[in-house]
Amino acid sequence: MSDVMIIDTGLANVRSVEVALQRLGATTRRVTDPSDLARADRVVLPGVGAFGPGMANLHARDLASSVRQRALAGLPTLAVCLGLQLLCEGSDEAVGGRGLGVIPARVRRLSAAARVPNLGWCAVADMDAASGAEAPRAPVHAYFAHSYAVPGADLERLRASGWQTLTADHGGLFLAAARRRGVLACQFHPELSGAWGARLLRSWLENAEQEMAPWQR
Repeated sequence: MSDVMIIDTGLANVRSVEVALQRLGATTRRVTDPSDLARADRVVLPGVGAFGPGMANLHARDLASSVRQRALAGLPTLAVCLGLQLLCEGSDEAVGGRGLGVIPARVRRLSAAARVPNLGWCAVADMDAASGAEAPRAPVHAYFAHSYAVPGADLERLRASGWQTLTADHGGLFLAAARRRGVLACQFHPELSGAWGARLLRSWLENAEQEMAPWQR
């Protein structure tokens, strides 16, 4: 099974991701050195916390450039929750701050029409109803814990750049997950999302070098 290096950002709840991957048979190691990322087969960018401190810690540990180059090259990389947001161009949570610019979108605060933060289970679907790219399939449910997300208005830009997307709704449509080549970015916590989350993690562990099959159900 896979060897996985988990970036220790100083903010993330690394342990829950570690346990989930180990349960699937992976060998994990926490890393803070950019040289480790250059030779890693698989890398996880976890995240619990705020955008500004998250980016600051990546830069302070000289990890930002390595993570960006790896993700742009499509090398097996899993980004979770704040990790997905750090891959974006920027966030309203840190006005003026720049993200890694891998995902062509800006993170916005969730709508005030719904409870913020969004804590709990939400239905996740392959496509929003307005997209004609393929017929939506029955949703599954995933566990979220966030106040910011990529809004639905940016999804077509992502798809035009080759990203496959999952969506969810909490006061408005937002990006639940995106993947391209070996990169899988989840706004939800797959490690806390039951059997479906485990299948998604297993698919990334086993197939990340190739374009993954349709979203695991």
